[in-house]
Amino acid sequence: MIRFFAGPEDISGDKIRLNAEDAEHIRALRLRPAELFTVCDGDGTDYICRLGAADRESSVAEIVETRTSSGEPTVLCSAYIAYAKGDRLEYAVQKSVELGVCEIILFPSERCVSVPRETAKKTARLQKIALETAKQCGRGRIPGVTALNSFTAAIEQASRASLPLFLYECEERLHLKQALERSGNADTISIVSGPEGGFEPFEAGQAQSSGMIPVSLGPRLLRCETAPVAALAAVMYHTGNL
Repeated sequence: MIRFFAGPEDISGDKIRLNAEDAEHIRALRLRPAELFTVCDGDGTDYICRLGAADRESSVAEIVETRTSSGEPTVLCSAYIAYAKGDRLEYAVQKSVELGVCEIILFPSERCVSVPRETAKKTARLQKIALETAKQCGRGRIPGVTALNSFTAAIEQASRASLPLFLYECEERLHLKQALERSGNADTISIVSGPEGGFEPFEAGQAQSSGMIPVSLGPRLLRCETAPVAALAAVMYHTGNL
């Protein structure tokens, strides 16, 4: 079913006002009055709707049924992803949202090949990708995309999770699978992944000293856009959300 998002201020009684962009999308799809579609409030509630009045600026959705969104996982998993060049971040954001990430935080690391000068512009672009992906895959919330200005800030924030995982290519003792099996019922999980060249040893040491748990993803080196997605998929599988 086609899905749109609307803010609480757009929901009144049994009607929801959709913005101009969504109104244009509805016109392009040539939806008929009897056809149903979903509008989500971004906070876990789905409204099954049919098309009401429409003009060039907006469309009105008439609520037929209210449901709890089924697309949200039971575990809150945050992805901390180091800056990467090209479209690698776009891929990581898109796939992470599909898999159920609750938020994405970008940060610079020692070996980052490319760090944007205008982080606001970068995060705005990635936030739009997160929104479109959330619509396509049936999410009940739109994961936020934000940026921190240092590796230290990212580690300090990530370490507050119940299970703070640090993906480190040089880790040989603890595999991600083992860390998940030992985690018990962790309700918040953070995944920190590095840039194209991986983490510097001093960064790994700093992460561990801050309470992060260094883990391996196995004998093969994964690309920087693949590693966070693979780890997130493992988390969702382990917690019964995949």
